[in-house]
Amino acid sequence: GENEPSEEKVQFGSVRGNPEQWASCIEVIDATSLSVSSQLELEGNYAVTCMAWVRFEGQEADILAVATALDIKLQPRGCSGGEIRLYTFKDKEKGLELLHSTSVRGIVRAMKPFQGRLLVGVGNALTLYELGKKQLLKKSENRKFPNFIVTIDTAGDRIYCGDAQESVHFCRYRWEDNLIHIYADDTIPRYMTASAVLDYNTVLGGDKFGNIFVCRLPKDVSKEVEDDPTGGRAMDNSSSALHSAPHKLESVCSFHLGDTVTAIQRTTMQPGGKEIVLYMTILGEIGALVPLTSKEDVDFFSHLEMHLRQDNQPLCGRDHLSYRSSYNPVRNVIDGGFCEQYSQISKELQSRIAEELDRSPGEVMKKLEDMRNKIL
Repeated sequence: GENEPSEEKVQFGSVRGNPEQWASCIEVIDATSLSVSSQLELEGNYAVTCMAWVRFEGQEADILAVATALDIKLQPRGCSGGEIRLYTFKDKEKGLELLHSTSVRGIVRAMKPFQGRLLVGVGNALTLYELGKKQLLKKSENRKFPNFIVTIDTAGDRIYCGDAQESVHFCRYRWEDNLIHIYADDTIPRYMTASAVLDYNTVLGGDKFGNIFVCRLPKDVSKEVEDDPTGGRAMDNSSSALHSAPHKLESVCSFHLGDTVTAIQRTTMQPGGKEIVLYMTILGEIGALVPLTSKEDVDFFSHLEMHLRQDNQPLCGRDHLSYRSSYNPVRNVIDGGFCEQYSQISKELQSRIAEELDRSPGEVMKKLEDMRNKIL
């Protein structure tokens, strides 16, 4: 009758596709007007997995390298095939023109320009490509990475690769034998999501469990690698049976953020300002890591944090030190957000903590404000 419910299906919210259905597009946005000047949609169930600017040897302009994958499956990870597409600008840099595409076997999660060539992480293989007329030309490859390459950084002839489950690997490329060797890795298995190079021997990274860390190659090992005429090749071959690199990285800093890190970038927030590290998280937080260059600052902020841990317990009762050490013991990192709570505690408590630090409450507030002004 008229009161019977209708059997028609009603769509609520946005339309959802099948689990293995993908759609991607590349947009060129005019920075002056913030308008989309060109849009290129990918057809055939291709999805963009990463992009990189690269200037190949002998080229006068940058080329946009776009990695795509067909029929991606998230669990277990796989795809039907992939391509690396090279695009050049046209119409006064307002549009894109396809130069050529190169087929790859798996999902490309990271790409990086390297000495006039392109480094590509395809699954557990690190491949070095050179520009050809009809496609990219493979020049070198290393397939000894444990699982899946998710980050690539470079400095000089060194390559720093982040694995999806086995932290950072230090590699070196030798022009003499055209080979990439892994000469150092981490002792802690970290599920890498982002990384940045701090100096020639130091890498800062973030993992999927909300930790941020700094790994460093010892100085004596760095000198040994530089002086080795084989570039680490002999040691690499001798320890391959152990599935490990001949040298190990040292853990310099460790800190639990509580949120998955999605991007890390070295930058300065003001002209002539101090260089800092910005990190972004999956829930939308933008945080800054500021290096403390004087022992006085280290002593002041570490003691302030210690007194706040004792006198300003968290609302839910969890120990602050235990939380920041959820996966690895917190090391050489001071929680600036926790120190900022000094201005919110009672005047009596402020005076007591300031007296322990041999300062007045106003001087403590001024010190916190100066540190904040170094960023913004």
